Amino acid sequence: MDAQSFREFGKAAIDYMADYLENIRDKQVLPNVEPGYMRKLLPEEAPEEPEDWREVLKDMDRAIMPGLTHWHSPHFHAFYPTANSYPGIVGEMMSAGLGTIGFTWMSSPASTELEVITLDWLGKMIGLPPQFLSCSPGYGGGVLQGSASEATLLCLLVARERYVQRLHEKNPSLTEQELRATKAKLVAYASDQSNSSVEKAGILGSVPMRLIRADEKFQMSGSNLRAAIEADLKEGLIPCIVISTLGTTPTCANDPLREIAAVCSEFGIWLHVDAAYSGAALICPEYRYICEGIELADSFNFNPHKWMLVNFDCSALWVKDSRELVAAMSVDRAYLVHTQQDAGMPDYRNWQIPLGRRFRALKLWFVLRIYGVKKLQEYIRAQCKLATDFEMLLRGDDRFEIFTPAHMGLVTFRLKGPNENTNKLMANLQKSKKIYVVGAEVGGKAMIRFAICSRFTTFSDIEYAWNEMVSQTDKVFLTSPENATNGHF
Repeated sequence: MDAQSFREFGKAAIDYMADYLENIRDKQVLPNVEPGYMRKLLPEEAPEEPEDWREVLKDMDRAIMPGLTHWHSPHFHAFYPTANSYPGIVGEMMSAGLGTIGFTWMSSPASTELEVITLDWLGKMIGLPPQFLSCSPGYGGGVLQGSASEATLLCLLVARERYVQRLHEKNPSLTEQELRATKAKLVAYASDQSNSSVEKAGILGSVPMRLIRADEKFQMSGSNLRAAIEADLKEGLIPCIVISTLGTTPTCANDPLREIAAVCSEFGIWLHVDAAYSGAALICPEYRYICEGIELADSFNFNPHKWMLVNFDCSALWVKDSRELVAAMSVDRAYLVHTQQDAGMPDYRNWQIPLGRRFRALKLWFVLRIYGVKKLQEYIRAQCKLATDFEMLLRGDDRFEIFTPAHMGLVTFRLKGPNENTNKLMANLQKSKKIYVVGAEVGGKAMIRFAICSRFTTFSDIEYAWNEMVSQTDKVFLTSPENATNGHF
């Protein structure tokens, strides 16, 4: 493909994506395909000869589009948002076109320096304390990871190595075998409401993850955390890191940071804050109450690729002391050495698990500039309002009960009565495929999560979802005349 064909293909692809997004409301949110459907549509081997790009684009409609779940449909209310915007898409295209791999400053100075600047911008936007920013005195700073899963694993590994290094400094005579034995005693802590990636980080990092039972507010309390730590200490185990969650997956609950931080400080434990979803709301001052005590944490992470219109993947991680990242992650080779490595700019290869890295900061920079803080704040507030609108519709039908009120774009609810009722409703909704929601079970109760996910969602889409909810609920209670419908939209 030459430059002229690239121009033609690129323009056609942009038209294709613009048409797709402009008409996404008309597409069924869930596909009607069975596992293995694509093998019937594509050949068994790659083509021997080049094919025209027009034929490839035709196969987008024939083979790809039928199997897509439309994450950006205004009828998608499952999980949490995955961000998408036109500035983000263009930033992603620019990153792909430039093709830089900025693992050191010298390998791509612009990639490194834009990331430093945009992470300071973003940190100030969400009200992070100065000690997390590279523009302030000290060793703090931010770095873009691929996902919150990577950020959690990275911080767990750094906390593990920090403990072992400090132990070795105090006891230089310890053998490698004794240090390995110490590592085997390390323990991590998180709420039983934390994301599955948190538990997975413990598995990958060989540090058992102790899941603390959440309280009646679905939070990990400081008292429950303290009890678990004290019990482990009596067993000869070594507390290593606590992962606190702002915006749990089932209910968007927020752990009380200040009381958790007090426990971590008392026992000398690394505190990592996973705000993968809720962190974006911190650009609105009225939501910053959820991170009271953040100045006491060691690291903080949220995903602009969830709720802040920056396309996946773009996960922002800040640390108070980047030297600990470098100490744990640095592996030097002659081909990585450059003349400017002590000039005050980070070599981000030492701030992450992989060596190579994409120019992620570019799409973040595009979004921050083209939307601006005010428009991003308006977007977050509008999404929260839509969740409140849906909650009010639920409250008008006495067959439903609110499990957790609308909070940061999420409302959870269930049908009154046994779990069977709610499970039947979920099954009906999945079968009809008109809207996409997912369920959860918390405290032995089945419930349904309804999240505002698409940037295209309007109140008319909330009405559409409510009418579908009512229709499928009618079918659940069809054999129970005493549960006649009430309060339909």
